[in-house]
Amino acid sequence: MLLAQPLELNQTEVEYRRDLTIAVLFEQQCAQTPDAIAVAAGNRELSYRQLDEDSNRLARRLQSLGVVPETLVGVAMGRSEMLAISLLAILKAGGAYVPLDPSFPKERLSWVIEDSAMPVILTTSNLRACLPLSASHTIELDTQACELDLDSSAAVVSQATSRNLAYVMYTSGSTGKPKGVMVENGNIVNFFVGMDRAIGSEPGVWLAVTSISFDISVLELLWTLTRGFKVVIHGDQGTGVLADEIVRHNVTHLQMTPSLARMLTLDLRAYAALGRLKQLLLGGEAVPASLIRQVRRVFTGQIFNMYGPTETTIWSTTYPVEEAGTTVPIGRPIANTQVYLLDAHLKPVEEGEIGELFLGGDGVARGYWKRPDLTEARFLTIPSLSAGRLYRTGDLARCLPDGNIEFLGRADYQVKIRGHRIEPGEIEALLEQSPGVRQAVVVVREDKADDKRLVAYLVADATGPESAAALRATLTAKLPDYMLPSALVFLPELPLTDNGKVDRKALLQIPPPSPAMSKVMVRPAIEIERMVAAAWQDALGVASVGLDENFFDLGAHSLTVAEVQARLQEELGREIPIVDLFQFSTVRSLAMHLPGSKASAPLSDRALRRRQARHT
Repeated sequence: MLLAQPLELNQTEVEYRRDLTIAVLFEQQCAQTPDAIAVAAGNRELSYRQLDEDSNRLARRLQSLGVVPETLVGVAMGRSEMLAISLLAILKAGGAYVPLDPSFPKERLSWVIEDSAMPVILTTSNLRACLPLSASHTIELDTQACELDLDSSAAVVSQATSRNLAYVMYTSGSTGKPKGVMVENGNIVNFFVGMDRAIGSEPGVWLAVTSISFDISVLELLWTLTRGFKVVIHGDQGTGVLADEIVRHNVTHLQMTPSLARMLTLDLRAYAALGRLKQLLLGGEAVPASLIRQVRRVFTGQIFNMYGPTETTIWSTTYPVEEAGTTVPIGRPIANTQVYLLDAHLKPVEEGEIGELFLGGDGVARGYWKRPDLTEARFLTIPSLSAGRLYRTGDLARCLPDGNIEFLGRADYQVKIRGHRIEPGEIEALLEQSPGVRQAVVVVREDKADDKRLVAYLVADATGPESAAALRATLTAKLPDYMLPSALVFLPELPLTDNGKVDRKALLQIPPPSPAMSKVMVRPAIEIERMVAAAWQDALGVASVGLDENFFDLGAHSLTVAEVQARLQEELGREIPIVDLFQFSTVRSLAMHLPGSKASAPLSDRALRRRQARHT
């Protein structure tokens, strides 16, 4: 029964102008604040008036090329002010944009261009070579700037309505081919209203860091520009430049994935810069409580956990995070959005029980581009709910007593090992609650046929766990035997997808240590082996390390790896990629791998001085 879930959970009705488009909202904002800075990128700034006029010129050119409502236009653009101009111009012309990330393989881009049948692509001369050959008309905004300047900057008349497409976002598909999610203007306008109520619409300075291939960029680049923000478009540089931008532009708002946030906490300047923000939005993947605790050491502003699939228009639920508990809920639905937790028979589960999360309301997208079969499978109408179209997320969640929703992982991450059904998310949560663990992802490996085993990939925090043995003891005390990972693999960081999420497929390419290890300790015999062993002994605080003992089974983590890397580079006088220390994780294999590692190889002066120091 619906009463099994809190009555007020889906009472989200909010009135708004359902006939408006994004282009109209932007033009209204330009009329209110024409001289305010709209976009800053590098050393260039555009006022709202300039951005409006530049996008009008390009929109007029697009219309001359046949762009009308429902026309798809590709955008292969670097992170500059031209990115904002391009998106707004397409929307003003009445069309819908399709991101073409130049860093993607040409084969993937070819598929998107061919599947979408886009007649026009916007790019720049330096990126055109990254695009595959196609029949699409290509406009290079930089080389054709003088020609575009001849077009009128007056307002553009469009036939687009709120029911027309605003963008088609291609996401990974289970068939191996990307699938395009069709999102309408009306979906996005409702999302804007939802954000107004969830995080507030008082203008500030927003640092936009997300690729337009990831739908959360819509909040950074379009909601902001319809609400009077100054948008600083972050380039492709690292965390140090990001810190400089926060300080230079007095940034107030920042949105990112938890994985990127973790990277910032490891850069002292970026970590300190977080403390200058007013709002920090985290989303795109599960937010661990350990990350909140880390961020709260420098940041006193508002933190929001954001949740939502591309198919329901960016974010669908939000949760204002005060202090970190054991987990971080995804909160409650935004304006005109409904949440349902259903069982395998599509019936609502009782409060506190786990169910699959279904989303309804004004954010539900039109469906998948040219994929009616897939649209029918994922976008459902369930008569017993009287809820309209619902999107089946494939995510598992439960409703907490206070009415907030707790995310529990993907339904398709569920695994069955030796007859037991296992939720890796439960193991991950326990690991991330353990001292010294910053992040944990548990995957199922099947390196041998019919031999499935759980492997945990972890990133340590500044202190690191006491030992791998202590970590295993913690799990043993709380989990049944069949849920215990057979291996704990520490990494300096977890691999990410292009959208900033943890790349579980890439983790499967990182082999875990063998569970079968020699019981006989073979001691290092030659100088290079003794040098490697001594470095590990000191870093791990152990009396001896055998020739074939795995460093990570002895308790090594990312910080000890970095310590050993620095020491061996100093002693050998050569660069050693940190990945080598993960790949060659025994004294024997690392000593054999190091260039020039032979029994007769002379020691560097640094190595001789360090050896002499150990014996004085």
